[in-house]
Amino acid sequence: MNATDTPVTIIGLGLMGQALAGAFLKAGHPTTVWNRTPTKADGLVAAGARLAPTAGDALRAGPLAVICLTDYDAVYDLLGAHEADLDGTTLVNLTSGSSAQAREAARWAEQRGARYLDGAIMAVPPAIGTAEAVILHSGPHPHFEAHEPALAALGTVTHLGTDPGLASLYDVAGLAMMWSVLNAWLQGTAMLRTAGVDAATYAQFARRIAAGVAEWLPGYAEQIDAGSYPAEVSALETDARAMAHLVEESEALGVNAELPRLIKALADRSIAAGHGKEQYPVLIAQFTTPAAT
Repeated sequence: MNATDTPVTIIGLGLMGQALAGAFLKAGHPTTVWNRTPTKADGLVAAGARLAPTAGDALRAGPLAVICLTDYDAVYDLLGAHEADLDGTTLVNLTSGSSAQAREAARWAEQRGARYLDGAIMAVPPAIGTAEAVILHSGPHPHFEAHEPALAALGTVTHLGTDPGLASLYDVAGLAMMWSVLNAWLQGTAMLRTAGVDAATYAQFARRIAAGVAEWLPGYAEQIDAGSYPAEVSALETDARAMAHLVEESEALGVNAELPRLIKALADRSIAAGHGKEQYPVLIAQFTTPAAT
């Protein structure tokens, strides 16, 4: 089969599931869909999809099935309750969950004869089907390789490794990055608004700062992987003094200082442990140590 001959099945037709099915249809794949509420398939059926009467029928429609539900319990409830025949099916689970849940789901599906890939969608529904939609996959590489041309209809697809939990881990790591950047921007926005600077004006400056910091990551990653943190740019104790200034300025302006206090607390603990002369990535030890309860 070529890239558009592969029949695909989509189970779960929320906003994301509908976008996934629409992308497969647009790419020319024979597409079967199923949802607990059949009316959610009306637009897709009008566009050429086939609505299966049961989840089991949907799974038997072709070699590749993509499932996108609210959580892993819903996956088990659906497939288990319908005693779905997974033998020989490549099941790509794009349901959000933890890495432990992904690994357990892989065992569960493989025991029932499925070829299992777990995945994570790093995109909003309108981006599906474009290069901007990043879709992560993890699990046995031959399963991914066999259907990579078809899966590419959804966006930019990547295989991370054989561990089924990797896609979920990358997903939450990406969320940590996203929220940290956004929270830092909101902190700065709140501070500058006290001087009459609007968010749109600061956003342009903040973009340059964020892009500049991103350039540091490969070098900092080398230090972390080597376990050596020479202060090539700035020592942590110097950074901590700037953090103190950030806390003080926030408080003086009447802006919430919880975020900068947290940042400084991490640095203070590392300095107390003797790492003040080292570079910022030495804080990795703070992130790999569970917080005291």
